[in-house]
Amino acid sequence: MARALSDRGASMLWISLLTAASTGTTLLLACATPFPALAALAAVHMRPRDGMALMLLAWAASQAVGFGLLGYPHDPLTLGWGVALATAAVGSVLAGYAVLGMLGKVAIAARLATAYGAAFAAFKSIIALWALALGGLHTAAAPGLLAEQFARNGAILVGLYLLYRILVAVGVPAPPQREAAAA
Repeated sequence: MARALSDRGASMLWISLLTAASTGTTLLLACATPFPALAALAAVHMRPRDGMALMLLAWAASQAVGFGLLGYPHDPLTLGWGVALATAAVGSVLAGYAVLGMLGKVAIAARLATAYGAAFAAFKSIIALWALALGGLHTAAAPGLLAEQFARNGAILVGLYLLYRILVAVGVPAPPQREAAAA
């Protein structure tokens, strides 16, 4: 099966698999989609175009869960936060790719940790900027909440990476990458 799929097929498969995994996380954690974790995994294992598609599809799925299943209100503030999450998701994956572009050859753990740190910082910074306009800066910048979210997203990253390794080990083709990275 490793080469039974084209690069495009493998990309679409991983975008779908990771979106499904993040949607499950969204449902379990009441719409706390792990965008920084997804961004780090995408930056390390996917081409930038595919990483961007993953973030947008995961965002769309989280919005469908929030508005369709969790009963989010359809008011301007909630819709504004939806836009905020989209821009933060995109910013997080761009930050992950940018920081990896500055790294030399390093172990996969260092690549994931570096991409995760950059993705989390970008995501939370963008959310804080939106909070200036939408309200809620005191919550968005609360140290205890930031630490909890950093730990939760980090744990989810570990779980997603293990899922990735298991699926690749059983024959699911890895997504095409911009550059060869240590697996």
